[in-house]
Amino acid sequence: MGQQSFRGTPIMQSYVIIQFLLLLLVKVEKSDEISSPIEPFTTYKNSAELERNVADLWWTVDDAEREIMFELHVKTTGWIALGISPAGGMSGADIGVGWVDRAGKVHFQDRHAFSTSRPVIDNTTTDWFHLQGREQNGWTSIQFKRLLDTCDSMDVPIRSGTNVLIFAYGLVDPDMSRSDGDISYHDSRRGSRMIPLRSYGSPSSEEKFVGLDSFEFRASNYHVPSDESTYYCKVYKAPNHFQIKRHAIANHVLIDSANRDLIHHMVVYECDPAATFDDANLPDDACDNVYVQVPLCMSNSASVWAIGGDYIEEFPEEAGYPVGGNFPVKYYVLEIHYDNPKRALNRTDNSGIRFYMGKELRQHDIGFLSFGTGPNPASLAIPPQVNRFIVDSYCDPKASQGDAFATRCVYNTMNKKEITLGGLRTKDEMCLHIFSYYPRMNNYYSCFTRNDMLAWQTILNTSSPIIDNRALSQLLLDMKWTPALAVKWQEFYNNASRVNYFGSAGHFEEELFSTLPKYEDLKSLECRKKQ
Repeated sequence: MGQQSFRGTPIMQSYVIIQFLLLLLVKVEKSDEISSPIEPFTTYKNSAELERNVADLWWTVDDAEREIMFELHVKTTGWIALGISPAGGMSGADIGVGWVDRAGKVHFQDRHAFSTSRPVIDNTTTDWFHLQGREQNGWTSIQFKRLLDTCDSMDVPIRSGTNVLIFAYGLVDPDMSRSDGDISYHDSRRGSRMIPLRSYGSPSSEEKFVGLDSFEFRASNYHVPSDESTYYCKVYKAPNHFQIKRHAIANHVLIDSANRDLIHHMVVYECDPAATFDDANLPDDACDNVYVQVPLCMSNSASVWAIGGDYIEEFPEEAGYPVGGNFPVKYYVLEIHYDNPKRALNRTDNSGIRFYMGKELRQHDIGFLSFGTGPNPASLAIPPQVNRFIVDSYCDPKASQGDAFATRCVYNTMNKKEITLGGLRTKDEMCLHIFSYYPRMNNYYSCFTRNDMLAWQTILNTSSPIIDNRALSQLLLDMKWTPALAVKWQEFYNNASRVNYFGSAGHFEEELFSTLPKYEDLKSLECRKKQ
């Protein structure tokens, strides 16, 4: 994004993707596109395509028995694996590994990954149990189950909210006749998905909204660059055919089927009422080329979606998103993040978001609030090789009109050899949360904290002013890390003075905190297996 100021409104440009994380926490991607040619062993309540033409998953949660039954299908005749990850990678993951041998016998193992190396067999207790399996048409399918919470320190509980699933497979079965027989390395044959297993359900059908007025913001034959990461921004004029205020009661994410593997998230931002544009030449380009034209448009959300989010979001019956009439927002920005690690060429995209309008005005207007830290190095600099690194942020009641909000993010970087910085790329880090609410406040959309620049100068032992994120990034990347420095770094984050930014696009205020209020985490409930 280039250089950014730490004072005044320019820093708010670094908040361009903060809102998308909401859907990672509370929603789910529902996909009926199943590739496996093998019929499941039974009927399940839920299914999802983990990777097109490679891996499919079915599951049913039994709350009475506190257990979950899975069926994993993978296009291989080797071993297959499904894991529950605490943070998205292998480290700390609870994994079930299985295969069907030449005699048709199913082998299944309960494993745990201490790092990114081969997961070890969990010899404490066996908590994954296979039921049946088979090989057919070049695919392997295995049905298995486990408790939602096994009370085993080497397992990961399947709690309410979003669960991070990892999967992998090999091309051959382990040779059990050898003393050193074990699963082969998966190479690039792996993936992950974020799915709330316990609350997946069936999202609203689009048929429910047939006959309603609608409008949509979509890319128009956008040629996706072959860059690893691209942010695309397009400005739209608000629909002008709603002469009186109406409420959108749902929105539908429209993902171009050819680009499901590229789209990481989408956000529709509101522009501040003071924003003006040439309607005949609205900005439409890579976001880096658009930001300077839309400084009043990149912090207030109208809709958000990301991987793991449901394609259709329906609002509560008593509230809706305001559009038209005397609602002051006249322009919007659609932002799409394309994550293209394989640098695919010649992709054209038409993805976007559609809004369905209710026939009657509802009681409340819906708004969005975002809290945490900004996605920049001044907010987040996480040392490597740390088992537990805590970042706290706080929003004072003065900013949030009587309510105080605390955000805590806990990181494990044992698999990292270099510092992790806050940023916009997929491999960068963030610490924030967002929620929709009503009744809407029209002058307050976000509240974020970062470490004060004088505090940064002290910890980095420099007398020279740190003027921008680029300079700070270089200082941080040049550091040589030791266990003692990592401990000192946590003390810095615990005690450093913070700058608090709050408000709405073009109207942000800031406040300095010498220290943050003490945060007391909720006590974990004791795990109890069903008797």
